[in-house]
Amino acid sequence: MSMTPETPIPPFAGLRPLPLLIFSSRWLQLPLYLGLIVAQGVYVILFLKELWHLFKEALEITEQAIMLAVLGLIDVVMISNLLVMVIVGGYETFVSRLNLQGHPDQPEWLSHVNASVLKIKLAMAIIGISSIHLLRTFIEAGALGTAATKYTETGVMWQTIIHCIFILSAIGIAAVDRLGQPPAPAQH
Repeated sequence: MSMTPETPIPPFAGLRPLPLLIFSSRWLQLPLYLGLIVAQGVYVILFLKELWHLFKEALEITEQAIMLAVLGLIDVVMISNLLVMVIVGGYETFVSRLNLQGHPDQPEWLSHVNASVLKIKLAMAIIGISSIHLLRTFIEAGALGTAATKYTETGVMWQTIIHCIFILSAIGIAAVDRLGQPPAPAQH
């Protein structure tokens, strides 16, 4: 047993210059995540603007118009949640650890996030956003009737088909992820 304190090994000790450069290049994503944080701020402003418009017009508009406005607010929130997942999960997965263990506000999903989990969560968020858009389309198309609608029957059909493709894609991503996991030990 040595009496001298051990000197810590620097984390990049032993990496040759090229692998060090390649590994360090992950920090080039930092401006992208900072840009998404700015976009998140824009969505907060949009949400407040839409909420103010709803509040100001609440007594003068129909229940259906209120429902459409609320769906718009939900859409903004869901896109904002998607941004949070991409910013926090992407940074944690691809750039650097956030070291939030023990923090009372740490998202539950962050403790087990990896690229596969992030893909599935993003696919589910996109399906949720697509569902809101499709619901708005159905409500607006029904409310406006056939004469004044901005949606054609073909347009609504294509929105529905694209939404179904999003669902099938998410199922495919989840299935491929499940196939890539090692089999669970047999229970006796």
